[in-house]
Amino acid sequence: MQSIAAIAQAVTGQDSHMLSSLSGVGGGASPAPFAGFLKGALTSMNALEQRASTATQGLLMGTGVDVSQAMIATQKADTAFEFALAVHSKAVSAYQQVMNLQF
Repeated sequence: MQSIAAIAQAVTGQDSHMLSSLSGVGGGASPAPFAGFLKGALTSMNALEQRASTATQGLLMGTGVDVSQAMIATQKADTAFEFALAVHSKAVSAYQQVMNLQF
């Protein structure tokens, strides 16, 4: 669980010491653009999930939402979630590999 908390802090920018220590890796490139990309992807995933929820509720209430619109919105949200889950798994795996390095 500690690795998940570290990744969450890095993404949200709450741990500035961790981010500044990472900026020295790989030629001094700042990790801020990647963190911004991750935040944007999570925001976009959340928006897709909200659209799918709205479309599904509209379909169930009979407010003029077509079945195909609800299914497309649900599939988009599902695909975005699966992508986020894959990125999360790869990030945790990379973090664990770095933590297992022997110096």
